[in-house]
Amino acid sequence: MIEDEIKMARAIRRGLEQEGYVVDVAADGEAGLEAALEPGVDAVILDLMLPGKDGFAVTHALRSQGRWLPVLMLTARDGVGDRVRGLDAGADDYLVKPFAFDELLARLRALLRRDPMVRPPVLTVGDVVLDPAAHTVTRAGRPVSLSTKEFALLEFLMRWPGTVMSRDRILLHVWDYDYTGRSNVVDVYVGYLRRKLEGPSGDPLIRTVRGIGYVLQGPA
Repeated sequence: MIEDEIKMARAIRRGLEQEGYVVDVAADGEAGLEAALEPGVDAVILDLMLPGKDGFAVTHALRSQGRWLPVLMLTARDGVGDRVRGLDAGADDYLVKPFAFDELLARLRALLRRDPMVRPPVLTVGDVVLDPAAHTVTRAGRPVSLSTKEFALLEFLMRWPGTVMSRDRILLHVWDYDYTGRSNVVDVYVGYLRRKLEGPSGDPLIRTVRGIGYVLQGPA
């Protein structure tokens, strides 16, 4: 557990030990990361606001170094943006303070019941490389900075290269709802991706199929 609030850390540790868990506690991000990288650790309970490395940085560092143990993030922040950022960094679950200990215990049990996690495969189409785990994209070796939705859209298209995806299907899988009305949100985000990935002189990457949707195409 990585938690800098001493009273909370003691209370959680005491409760977990009563349930039969062995708990190591670190009070800052650097020490917590070092402890989480040790062999034999089964899960990490991680506060978001920490001295030194914050929870986002610790989680990202764990994933970047190939550690795929479950991470349960704790935070006083309840904004959607913070939850999205935490999950994108590689956290598996998110619990907002204050919380009931029984809920923390149930979430931890659920994470530990999962099959051992395997690093998601890196996706490559032409000279575009997307790493879902590290949440990075490069084209011809050049890093490309994408927003959360831009990343999700590109990842979806890269999982189906050469397949025409309708706007409705993209909306369903990327925006998590079945939108039946008229909306240009997909077209807008495809435009964002084109500008960031193709640039003024880059080779075309995403092709429009009139009346249907879009297809990600590899090199000619």
